[in-house]
Amino acid sequence: MTNVSVLLLILEVILAAFFVEVTSYNRPPPREPLSVPTDSYGSTTPQQVHISMVGTDRMRITWITREAASSKVEYGTSPGVYDISVDGSSTTYEYLLYKSGQIHEAIVGPLRPNTVYYYRCSQDPYRDFAFKTAPAQLPINFVVIGDLGQTGWTNSTLRHISQSNYDMLLLPGDLSYADYWQPKWDSFGRLVEPLASKRPWMVTQGNHEVEKMSIIHDTPFTSYNARWHMPFEESKSPSNLYYSFDVASEVHVIMLGSYTDFGQGSSQYIWLESDLNKVDRKKTPWVVVLVHAPWYSSNKAHSGEYESVGMRKAMEQLLYHGKVDLVFSGHVHAYERFTRVYNGIANKCGPVHITIGDGGNREGLATEYTEPKPEISIFREASFGHGQLQVVNSTHAQWTWHRNEDSLSIATDSIWLTTVISDPDCNPQHNKF
Repeated sequence: MTNVSVLLLILEVILAAFFVEVTSYNRPPPREPLSVPTDSYGSTTPQQVHISMVGTDRMRITWITREAASSKVEYGTSPGVYDISVDGSSTTYEYLLYKSGQIHEAIVGPLRPNTVYYYRCSQDPYRDFAFKTAPAQLPINFVVIGDLGQTGWTNSTLRHISQSNYDMLLLPGDLSYADYWQPKWDSFGRLVEPLASKRPWMVTQGNHEVEKMSIIHDTPFTSYNARWHMPFEESKSPSNLYYSFDVASEVHVIMLGSYTDFGQGSSQYIWLESDLNKVDRKKTPWVVVLVHAPWYSSNKAHSGEYESVGMRKAMEQLLYHGKVDLVFSGHVHAYERFTRVYNGIANKCGPVHITIGDGGNREGLATEYTEPKPEISIFREASFGHGQLQVVNSTHAQWTWHRNEDSLSIATDSIWLTTVISDPDCNPQHNKF
């Protein structure tokens, strides 16, 4: 082990002791931690490949090489035939004693919808990849997972996802659980590459992405922003921590940031208000929001935190008047589905809130719930799993939650949903508010 590795290990131990969370519930032991080594990769071999949407007909391809290499992506619609190429760019970042490899990105397109593209990165002849674009119209299938991490449960979640026929993955924060130990970001990138290189992964940040330390490292989200560039520029957002995009022509997805300013008058609040105002609900009937810290929860874990209570107080009215259909969150390591709700009570014109922070984190499950169960809480269970959202048409979608403990991906909780605006009592005359 090198001196740098020893110093980083010592620092991790110190940080773990200093930043340990104080919780009021007991978590069962998680499965074993995972680490995906890099020994099989050469210094200029592309690794940690993942893709994300940029607009409706382009894709950002991101990958890492240990040393400087070409940022070119070659691609085409036939295996091994790369008749189109585009030059990208690369950056690096430093975090204490750690220096990242070359983080490359290139935007390919315009692309045809519902089409498989074959590609390779850095002109490497030995690693070939393929991705499929989302359909231009409904139906479309989303996978939703939160608090993923790198454990045996993560592997189980990824295995179940790989068996599903989905078009895009949505992740409401807490990706790698690197928690200051930067090599874990590299391990995570290699762990998810088999899936993240094939379908777009659209993510937002959680508390484990902050990685800010007073004096020692004052800049938050350094690794997250460097490695997971989302299409914030295209949605006129000033920050990679919150953005929006359209998919399949009829679904508008909004990613919000729980750990950046969200109060009235903040940049995020102003942007969200403007973004909701721009949605033409006659053309785009579905609006889905993702945020890390849940606004509603009957679990004792993380109860009363400012990022949940304060953000709901600041922004819930915007979502209600914007006729948002669904709000997904993570943070609490369990599954819970609420009825349509606004201002703490059932309201048929409010969004359905779903906590999906059960992807496979290293901290275990949040097993203690408040009793009696609130009337607005419809289904709750402390198990690892993932969700699937199939938006069938302009009014109907099916949501299912799948428990990982089942040998097969069985729908443990399932419900048919309709858009808020399909209810005559909720249909706004126009978008403005």
